[in-house]
Amino acid sequence: MLGDILSISASVDFVKSQALAQIPHGFLGRAGGVSSGIFQGLNIALGSCDTRANVIENRKLAADAILPGAKLARVYQVHSADVVNASDAISIATVTIDDNPPKADALVTDRPGILLGISTADCAPVLFADHAAGVIGAAHSGWKGAIGGVNEATIAAMEKLGADRDRIICAIGPCIAQKSYEVDAGFYHKFCKANSENERYFLNGKTEHFQFDLEGFIASRLASVGICKIECLGMDTYSQPSRYFSYRRSCHRAEPSYGTQISLIGLPL
Repeated sequence: MLGDILSISASVDFVKSQALAQIPHGFLGRAGGVSSGIFQGLNIALGSCDTRANVIENRKLAADAILPGAKLARVYQVHSADVVNASDAISIATVTIDDNPPKADALVTDRPGILLGISTADCAPVLFADHAAGVIGAAHSGWKGAIGGVNEATIAAMEKLGADRDRIICAIGPCIAQKSYEVDAGFYHKFCKANSENERYFLNGKTEHFQFDLEGFIASRLASVGICKIECLGMDTYSQPSRYFSYRRSCHRAEPSYGTQISLIGLPL
């Protein structure tokens, strides 16, 4: 039965960035968790057709794997460049309540004991840290957010908390790879109109179609605003169905819904 909370092992799997080794963090996939069916594993999407009980349990498992005892702060992602400061001044969206988190696509904090969570299923999760300042950030960076400046906005919000961009380290987690990301001519022209140099992030595909390098585009934008240490994990969500959820793959398979994975970063208590 779909959503049987006892159907599978609760152990989880996540990838860490070497660049962020000093900070509790992880890019989680779908391994482990309690969901079943097309959501098999660690689905954390309340907007999916999975049961609420499964999603809440999966979020708890994910948070406990990275920073036990921490509060999970998240946002209602809308493909914007908006950033939320996850401090006591806002309602921190914990894993246990039916909340209404703010609409935004990135979070920052300088508070220990808070995990910043970003949900993705082909878009890129980007984690940020200035270890010396004790300031962290997390951004949901799909193509709209990336070209709209969500990563630059995250850096600016971190600076308001005392971070120095010369010290900020970034890691770009699992996302759809260029080989899997076919786009049409309209998409291509949109990027080239914004900046003619963006042509380098596209390879020719079938007639009037191109293959877009989302990870490379994000990394280049980060470098252009002074981020010197950027780690790209180079992991394709689309081509690894046993490891990652993928919105595009679910569409190609005509599935009725899709799951999402979570990426987390926090400051220890």
